[in-house]
Parts: sequence; C-alpha cells; structure tokens
Amino acid sequence: MGNTTTPFIVVPASWRDLWAVRRVENLCFNDDAWPLPDIMAVLVWPGIIRLKAAIGTTLVGFASAETRGRVGWITTLGVLPDYRRKGIARFLLLKCENYLNSQRVQLCVRRSNISAQQLYLQMDYRQIDVWKRYYRGGEDALVMEKDR
Repeated sequence: MGNTTTPFIVVPASWRDLWAVRRVENLCFNDDAWPLPDIMAVLVWPGIIRLKAAIGTTLVGFASAETRGRVGWITTLGVLPDYRRKGIARFLLLKCENYLNSQRVQLCVRRSNISAQQLYLQMDYRQIDVWKRYYRGGEDALVMEKDR
C-alpha cells in the first residue's frame, strides 16, 4: 500500500459517500472543486469507476475514472492534505488504471501542481498537451498520458 505506516483501504465509493467526497474535492481543489450535482453524478452514473481510500471510517481520498472512446480518463484524484505522501494517491491511481480497459490512460493536472506531476512521471505518464487557461484563474492544464 505504498510507503505508509497508517493502513488504508481502497474500495468502491457510492452515493453514501457524497458529503465526504465533497469535502475531499473542496479541500483539494478549492475553486476548481466539482459542484455538488457533478459529485452526485459521478457517484451514481453507470460505467464510472469510483474509488475511495479510507482509514477506519474516514474517507481520506477519492478517485474516479471512465473510458472515453479508446482512452481511459482519470477524471479526479484527490487526497486530503493531512494524508498525503503516504502512498494513497499512487494506490488510488493504480486501482483506477487496473479497472480501465484501455491501452492508454490520460489525465490533466495544474501546471503549478509539481508534486502531482512528479507522481505521474514516476508512474510512467508523459506530458502530451497543454490546455491553455483550463482552470479557474486562468492556469493551464498539462495533459498527461500513459501507455499500458
């Protein structure tokens, strides 16, 4: 489970996790957090991979993914600040990749989010594009891809 001394589990998330997922989104992504209807949709829409990382009864991380055409897409990945650098994001990402039935996996990340970019590079992602002014406030998104 990564380099953590705190045991965590990764299991499917459901609509019952709505408020905990919203908390993760808000604390991880601030102004770019998904609105409540989008979180509700990702937790119930068919065909979406939705995974939560939990320590005891506390949801500490969330990831979702889907297949778009022939490409798997990591749509969100966040870990609460107090639980970062424990292998949780890496494990959530690996589990999402394993559930995706695609040869390529893509995601986007803020240009300023260096720690996330380092994780993705360590996991064999490479930058393939830049989406200009993608995020609120005008920051670019780096589009990254991994061949499987």
